[in-house]
Amino acid sequence: MSEMRYIFSVSLAWAVAFSTVLFAKTAPAQTDIRVSPTFAARGLPPGVLAPLTGKPVSAHAPFEAGDCKLCHTNNDPKEPGPLIKPVTALCLGCHEEFQGVLKRAHPHPPAQTACTNCHNPHNANYPKMLLQETGQLCTGCHKKIAEVLTSASVPHKALSSGAKCLNCHNPHASEIERLLLQLPFDLCLSCHNVDTMVGANGKKLQNMKAWLNNNPDWHGPVKHKDCVACHQPHGGNQFRLLDGNYPKEFYAPYDPEAYDLCFTCHKEKAFSTAQTTTLTRFRNGEKNLHYVHLQQPGRGRTCRACHEVHASKQKHHIRDGVPYGSSGWVLKLNYQQTPTGGSCQKTCHQERSYANRKAP
Repeated sequence: MSEMRYIFSVSLAWAVAFSTVLFAKTAPAQTDIRVSPTFAARGLPPGVLAPLTGKPVSAHAPFEAGDCKLCHTNNDPKEPGPLIKPVTALCLGCHEEFQGVLKRAHPHPPAQTACTNCHNPHNANYPKMLLQETGQLCTGCHKKIAEVLTSASVPHKALSSGAKCLNCHNPHASEIERLLLQLPFDLCLSCHNVDTMVGANGKKLQNMKAWLNNNPDWHGPVKHKDCVACHQPHGGNQFRLLDGNYPKEFYAPYDPEAYDLCFTCHKEKAFSTAQTTTLTRFRNGEKNLHYVHLQQPGRGRTCRACHEVHASKQKHHIRDGVPYGSSGWVLKLNYQQTPTGGSCQKTCHQERSYANRKAP
């Protein structure tokens, strides 16, 4: 009996595959649609579209009801025959809501070419009749993302929890590029809006939505709502998923390569030139105070010592205070802007002021 089931399953799978190819040849040509990798290239076995013989997790209602003729030429489960229409046309004949979905500006090519690229039309061991677990199904085609996930020492938890890839992407189509569910900035803040989130290292992450609401001076990339200007969305090898080098310590010897991320926008000379009247306004006369802070042997202050990287209440992203040490104690900067420059007091040093222009 089990041998007969196997023969039936393989025969039915070949019938579905043959029908898909047949109708694909006769269907009107579609432009700008990438062909999905073959099932074999995705690590799927022959007969993957055949009905399961065991107890499935999800099943197609017509198949469960024995209504083979809804999709096939015969109503005989042993000899269902070829499909009566191309696969996608069959699916959209019942799932009419997806007709509008696939007309969105950015459709998913596998969803356009054949629903069976991702779904078993009969039943499956996964929800929604998926051929594989969601993450595995996506990375079967998106090989570069698979490489990132495999090699990343700092993973993005969104890809390993809940709906995984579908936390951020619509698998069928979207009005937004890259099949995103929302615009990137809004999508990021839809998760980073709680006080309980922790990073890959177990440390608590900032409630970014609340922070931005309470701090009006936004960093340029944040102002442009471009989180990926600084962060990798899938995974990376820098802390906090940063897209380049940036010191995570309070003190660090100055090395331009350690600030690769910052220097994609900011001029490196503004921090390595001792005397200037043009490269920065943080100077006392011609003395470059960025240089003074960063270039101290063994105790060079990193950007985080004085600046908030996302947003602040004061201009120039100057922070009110900075967590100092593992205890989380906040070192207050007590920065005050003045008509001729500014001053700090009772921070890393006694009160000191600077002047970069004449009094008005």
